[in-house]
Amino acid sequence: MSASQRITAGIILFLTIAPGVSQAQGYNTSFELYNKTFNLYIDSSIVLRDSIELTEDYIHRSYQHLNKSNYGPVLDSLTNYKEKHDLNDWLYYQLIRKTAEAISPKKDNYERYTFYKWFLMVKSGYDARLTIANNRIIFYVYNNEEIADIPFIMFKNKKYMCLNYHDYEHANLNDAPTYDMIGIPEAKRAFSYKVTRMPDFKPENYKEKKIEFSYKHRAYHFNIKLNPEVDAIFRNYPGVDFESYFNIPLTKETYSSLIPLLKKNVIGMGQKKGVDYLMNFTRYAFLYQNDEDNFGKEKRLSPEETLFSKYSDCDDRVALFFYLVKEIYNVPMIALLYPTHITMAVQFDKPVGDPILYNGKVYSICEPTPQKDDLSMGKISAKLKDLTYQVVYSYQPVKFDYDK
Repeated sequence: MSASQRITAGIILFLTIAPGVSQAQGYNTSFELYNKTFNLYIDSSIVLRDSIELTEDYIHRSYQHLNKSNYGPVLDSLTNYKEKHDLNDWLYYQLIRKTAEAISPKKDNYERYTFYKWFLMVKSGYDARLTIANNRIIFYVYNNEEIADIPFIMFKNKKYMCLNYHDYEHANLNDAPTYDMIGIPEAKRAFSYKVTRMPDFKPENYKEKKIEFSYKHRAYHFNIKLNPEVDAIFRNYPGVDFESYFNIPLTKETYSSLIPLLKKNVIGMGQKKGVDYLMNFTRYAFLYQNDEDNFGKEKRLSPEETLFSKYSDCDDRVALFFYLVKEIYNVPMIALLYPTHITMAVQFDKPVGDPILYNGKVYSICEPTPQKDDLSMGKISAKLKDLTYQVVYSYQPVKFDYDK
């Protein structure tokens, strides 16, 4: 019996046309996305109507059906929005998820919803793959970055990350696929998890959070604007490499409510004292709790999530501290990873405390996470002093030659 003839037991697709939709025409739908209403025209030809068991043959036949359909208006709406708003791949995938949900709701038929996500991804040019394993439809995408926390599979010497891992509540998806990894030849683009630009949310959707801390016996107060939708963007975001993680930006409204005020507060302090101020802000303006107690698992928060969250740990503080120092002083920095801790070191004209040597330059430890002792700039915790560390990220500001 061939692979296309075998049937995976227990997975039945009920592919019925949406209620009230004529087979001769389409329908309009819309949903809220970031800062505007996203409008879609769904031609009836792209609505799957068959009722069939899930097999490799089904995937191929359904693809052929949609490939001949009038899917162009949907794809044009997606790609035009992506280009207009300069969406990174991760944010574009969130748009595709919402679009698939609008065409075929996830709760009505998960397999059909996943198929639409895959179809829209491959038609957008991404090397995405569908397969069947352990009575589940599994959705992969080609990625050549260092990604943790989610399963991957090697196929034809390329690494494919599982995009629907979280839908199975972290079940073991390492079983060998029952069928081939199904893709289309013209879809070759690698998917990137880098987020270098956040959406422009509606200002009225922000909420204010009061933050305060003391520095040199003076109290500082902040009313930071934060958007709850940021949490949804990063809810299933995996562990990316440190360069990608540290360079996730703030949204425009949050940036405007925090960075100018911090810049104002450090005026006249000088660079070292200003960095010390930012170190103490990151260390003491937020409550500490490790990820296991807070989330039940390891989870790195973006700078904006750290501002929003009640609790945060060393990864979160280091990312926030790096972002603040980069935006305000833009000086060289390195991230030091210890077996159970991560911290940051900053390069000054004259080092402070115990020197950290890296690539011929001298850096000073700036610990942004609360420790047993109130560590001054240049000091490392006694429990880490004799441990080996790894420099996992080195930031060197770009210098422009304006005479050219």
